[in-house]
Amino acid sequence: MGPRTGPDRATLGIIGLVCAIAGFFVLGIVLGPVAIICGWLAMGRRWNGSPPVPALVALILGAIDTLLAIVWLIGTATLGNGMF
Repeated sequence: MGPRTGPDRATLGIIGLVCAIAGFFVLGIVLGPVAIICGWLAMGRRWNGSPPVPALVALILGAIDTLLAIVWLIGTATLGNGMF
């Protein structure tokens, strides 16, 4: 076997979890999808078997982050809430 390159699954799960938690406070529209991607890659791009807990939590919280950011953006873009 050759040398390993890139982050392993446990590291990706933790990175996704940190991004998901930070996404609740800042840049949820950016950090949410990053958490989803990191969680998906940490799970090995499959749903079967028992996924690692940080990866699954990162995936779920990233989806919630993204959904809340989209709802917030739609709410601020409605008439009456802007400058005019």
